[in-house]
Amino acid sequence: MDKKQSDVFYSRLKDQLLEHSSWPSNYLYKFIVPTDKDKIAEIKSIFDTAGAVIESKQSKKGTYTSVSITVSMSDPDAVIAKYKQVSHIDGVISL
Repeated sequence: MDKKQSDVFYSRLKDQLLEHSSWPSNYLYKFIVPTDKDKIAEIKSIFDTAGAVIESKQSKKGTYTSVSITVSMSDPDAVIAKYKQVSHIDGVISL
C-alpha cells in the first residue's frame, strides 16, 4: 500500500473508531505473520504494555502464525500508531 492509500485507510479507520467506540477502550488487534520467532517477538514487544493479552496460534502446516492482542488504548490515534509500528515488520498482514 502506498502512502496515499495508507493515509486514506487510516483516516477511514479513525472515523470508524470514533463513531463506534468510546475511549479509552479495549481494542483487539489481529495479525498474520510468517512463522518466525523474531517477527513474532517484535510484534509482542510493540505491545509490551501492562495489561496487554497476547495470544498466538500456528496454522495447520506451521507456515503462518496468527497473533491476537487485546489491549486498552486511549484513543483512535493510539490504535493507529500501533498499526503503523507493526506495518514496518516485513510479511505481516493486519486484519
